[in-house]
Amino acid sequence: MIELKNITAGYNRIEVLNNINLSFEKGTITTIIGKNGCGKTTLLKTASNILKPLSGEVIIDGKDISAFQGKELAKKLSFLPQTRNVPNITAYNLVMHGRYPYLGFSRTPKEEDREIVSKAVEVLNMEEYINKNVRRLSGGQSQKVYLAMILAQNTDVVFLDEPTIYLDINHKLEILEIIKRLKEMGKTIVMVLHDLSNALSYSDKVCLLEKGEVVICDTPEKVFESKEIDRVFNVKSTRIALDAEEQNQYVFCLKR
Repeated sequence: MIELKNITAGYNRIEVLNNINLSFEKGTITTIIGKNGCGKTTLLKTASNILKPLSGEVIIDGKDISAFQGKELAKKLSFLPQTRNVPNITAYNLVMHGRYPYLGFSRTPKEEDREIVSKAVEVLNMEEYINKNVRRLSGGQSQKVYLAMILAQNTDVVFLDEPTIYLDINHKLEILEIIKRLKEMGKTIVMVLHDLSNALSYSDKVCLLEKGEVVICDTPEKVFESKEIDRVFNVKSTRIALDAEEQNQYVFCLKR
């Protein structure tokens, strides 16, 4: 489990997050939502030790995150940013990059590393383009390669900043289903999504931020019922049952 205790964070001593207290349970998907500039990415960066908090603690497995060395922490959590430079390498080599925390001084992959990478490629069903240059892949294919890299890194906690951004609806849903598979493997997923309907439909918990503070963090049903999403985003949300005989099987729709 990972916990944020009394976290205040920001840039150049300017606060973006104020007094954040959250915990992310093992084997769950928590989605952070909120309007632009509310601190979503800052929260992910602080929770993953990319950004040092101005005050407060981030605790992972009962230990302050700042106490972990680089490779040690890279074996516990992984972070996929929203934007990144696309390297001029094959998809296979990018997936293998996820194994770097486990490699020795020579950085030469062992048979175990190659097996783990092959399994990640198989899980994400990307054999047909694994030897292609990443720069020649479509947006959906490229995102699957990065997720395979995260899977190869084999961390218990995975932070994803807008993993479906710029994707068409088909690839967006494919990526969300892959994220569900990561959860089923026992991984703790914390992600930022702009699509509120998908956030409510694919998450175990939804955390709504407003002006750097947590408005509500609860199950999608309770967040929906609170109507705080309607207030913050100035929308009207509705819930549609997928199957009258199945409890808690809904899709969420929002409109202005």
